[in-house]
Amino acid sequence: MTDRELREIKRRFRPDKSNISRIVGCFVNTNKEILYRINQPLGLEDSAVSEKLLSVMRKVLTGAQGTSINSVGFSTKEVSEGAEHKLLMDMRASGLRDGEVLERFYRTVAESLELDTNYSILLAHDVYDVPERSSDGESVDSTKQFSYIICAVCPVKDAPEALTFREADSLFHASGAAGILSSPEVGFMFPAFDSRATNIYGASYYTRSKSTAYGDFTRRVFGHEPPMPPAHQKEAFADGLSEALSEECDLHLVRALHGVVGEMVEAHKESKTPEPLTITRHTMGEMLTSLGVEEEKVEKFGEAMDQSFGRGAAISPKNVISHNRFELKMPEVKITVSPEYRDYVSTKEIGGEKYITIKVTGPVEINGITVNIDKEQ
Repeated sequence: MTDRELREIKRRFRPDKSNISRIVGCFVNTNKEILYRINQPLGLEDSAVSEKLLSVMRKVLTGAQGTSINSVGFSTKEVSEGAEHKLLMDMRASGLRDGEVLERFYRTVAESLELDTNYSILLAHDVYDVPERSSDGESVDSTKQFSYIICAVCPVKDAPEALTFREADSLFHASGAAGILSSPEVGFMFPAFDSRATNIYGASYYTRSKSTAYGDFTRRVFGHEPPMPPAHQKEAFADGLSEALSEECDLHLVRALHGVVGEMVEAHKESKTPEPLTITRHTMGEMLTSLGVEEEKVEKFGEAMDQSFGRGAAISPKNVISHNRFELKMPEVKITVSPEYRDYVSTKEIGGEKYITIKVTGPVEINGITVNIDKEQ
């Protein structure tokens, strides 16, 4: 799915656009016990609750693709024979009204997740009359529908007893302890909305955490290994680069690579290309070669990428290179520089000692105090 297609579905989760009449689900405790079933109607009678629940569900479609949101692809065999795919299809076909099917799904999720708090599994079903576009860009009557389910697994955190003020009598009242619904930790939409049409060979998978992929969840729900979390991608990329390039992985090279990736991200943004920006082994090879890295080391880094991410993998550059900040870190100190001033940072040897130097362009402050650096110290 493209970012534009994701935004199109996200708009469905507004009260004035939604056809979702109810949200179903269950409450699970930390012992993986299903305690309560949820069947929450959405309507004008309690519009504040409906709006907040839709907002929670919408967050499963919020975030950068390749980072918070990843595509799941099903093979032809998985679609025709896979138990995981069949369960998703049965849920969608029943409009989440088959109690036996829902119980199987609840148990699947409850057995697969290890959260440090109680949580709710929330599900919604929607049928979207996909508007077609005329040659002049105007909407015309829809001839196709997109029927899909969306799932959000949301921690429920305990709120202590408190005093609340009621306008009706202008008095404070004691309110008991309650469970507060938090933003989704993990979730998905099935099927995918590709080329503005139904694709039962795909799904979108959401995780809030950048360091946890919830592998047991993806294996049980989709029958797939989880995508590598962004934090792990960054670590694998950095380790592969420094090991493959060895002494060539210096400040000059990393600074130049940071600049090239930053330019790539900005160019993609300005082009308004709907597909997410990705980099591959080939892309990285071209970049490193253009920066003067030896062919042998470029090849070695390519092999490291294949080993870490899989042959032919396409990853988001935002996951592996922080293009919007330039940070130097040692055990004793950390320096952050705006990307446009990365060239102000250099290395120097003074009296046999190695130093990182930063060009001074104006007043210098330490903890908010302007200091004089006119003389050497």
